[in-house]
Amino acid sequence: MTTPRTATPAPDVCPDDLPFNVFARACPSRDTLEHVTGRWGSLTLGALSDGTFRFNELRRRVDGVSEKMLSQTLHALERDGLVHREAQPTNPPRVDYRLTPLGAAVADRLLGLIRFVEDQMPQVLDARERYDRQRAE
Repeated sequence: MTTPRTATPAPDVCPDDLPFNVFARACPSRDTLEHVTGRWGSLTLGALSDGTFRFNELRRRVDGVSEKMLSQTLHALERDGLVHREAQPTNPPRVDYRLTPLGAAVADRLLGLIRFVEDQMPQVLDARERYDRQRAE
């Protein structure tokens, strides 16, 4: 006789014992993780860790990002409470972006990962070369 297995929560349901579970499809933490760790989100948060910037200053700092993608990224990060947008009533209007305290805490952790990746790049490049060489044979 086999013993019954305990039921595990469906992958799209956050378990009762965890308020949020990024591995659950319907959990809102998954969206925030995507905003933070996506290419433009991580680069934008990293750039903003150096201070307050206007849109075009930020766009120059995040080399390669389009105006549309930076705008979408800033909106998502602002909605998540990581970026503060301040519009000044001047002519022409001036809009500044800076990290919130939550955004600064996230950026600090993200910058640790960025520095780690940068430090490991010689090993990564060696691995890529070995991989490409093996695939070419």
